[in-house]
Amino acid sequence: MNKCEENKSWEIIHIPDKPPFPLHQQPTVKVYAAVIDPKHANTLVRKLNKILPLENLHHVKRVRKQDLNEGCIHLSVILCLACESESQLDNIPQEVVELINSYKLETFITKVCKYAPLSKEEWIEQCKIWPTSYHPPTYNIRGITGFSEEESNSVCTFMKQALDLAKCECQMMNAAIIIDPSTNEVIAEARDQVNSCSCCSINHEATSQNHDKLVLNSSATKPELLNYGNGVSCLNPWKWFNQKSCSWHPLRHAAIVAIENSSVRDKLLFHGNEHVADNLDETNHLLKKQKIKSIHVNDDEEVVNSQSNGRPYLCTGYDIYLVWEPCTMCAMALVHQRVKRIFYAFPNKSDGALGSVHRLQGEKSLNHHYAVFRVMLPQESFDECLM
Repeated sequence: MNKCEENKSWEIIHIPDKPPFPLHQQPTVKVYAAVIDPKHANTLVRKLNKILPLENLHHVKRVRKQDLNEGCIHLSVILCLACESESQLDNIPQEVVELINSYKLETFITKVCKYAPLSKEEWIEQCKIWPTSYHPPTYNIRGITGFSEEESNSVCTFMKQALDLAKCECQMMNAAIIIDPSTNEVIAEARDQVNSCSCCSINHEATSQNHDKLVLNSSATKPELLNYGNGVSCLNPWKWFNQKSCSWHPLRHAAIVAIENSSVRDKLLFHGNEHVADNLDETNHLLKKQKIKSIHVNDDEEVVNSQSNGRPYLCTGYDIYLVWEPCTMCAMALVHQRVKRIFYAFPNKSDGALGSVHRLQGEKSLNHHYAVFRVMLPQESFDECLM
């Protein structure tokens, strides 16, 4: 948690890949286990790992060692997952049953922690149930382990800009600003365009002039002007379905429009180099067919987000600032754009994809993962915006 020096009541909180749980209430799953003879431990573990590896429980150690009275060592081994409703041995794979019979094992059902520990304190509590492994984060995305004073102030400045952009005369809506953190340059900005409203068009010239003097206008945050329940696209991703007219566009969410604006910018700045993107798409297609995995690098070794001609590849390495937590559609679009960090101010309790309902940043099956942060506004501003 970091506080902005210039805005001491603003806080930046990292949203982890998995929801935090109280130390004494770690989620667990049931497993079949058995007490084994220590001299058979290596052979049994090797066979079990070959037959049925604990794919979803990599953090759980297969063998538990307990020191009993008079120096006796008690070893237990996890055989496989157990179903909640079925009786013992009914759902154990046949290969494991053969091992049980061969070594004359007495099985029992116990519990192990479902998720890997996120801190040393969690790891200590988990080991009281069954031994687990704790591996501190090895990646180095700026902000996860803390922001410098300069970075914190920069985050607050850009979030103020997003908040200012989200306000129009008739309602409050979502806004998105894409930033190149290496230069603090605004790459693109947008707000919701799902509802045709003349008062909500962006005055890009005025926004640019106010870029260095952004202040959250308290007069525009009065509850009667914040009809965000109707105006914020990510809070109502299915609203278009109930519209009798064609005035509500289902896809023009702020993040999607900002991505489109970023693409338009690149085409204007790097005109005549469209063939580079085509060649890159063909190369990426070949790499996917060969199932080549991407290499995770630290900030100080990060691959530059450009080709030899200087044209960026999508939004790789960029930050995006959103007033409201994005829905699943927007969050997945940002995955495909290779965004590095996402900052949002308000949670999306109904359809949030980055902490409130889902945690897309922790989905292991995706080929890209970004870091997510919530910028906590002053309490009075937060209360006013949610009334």
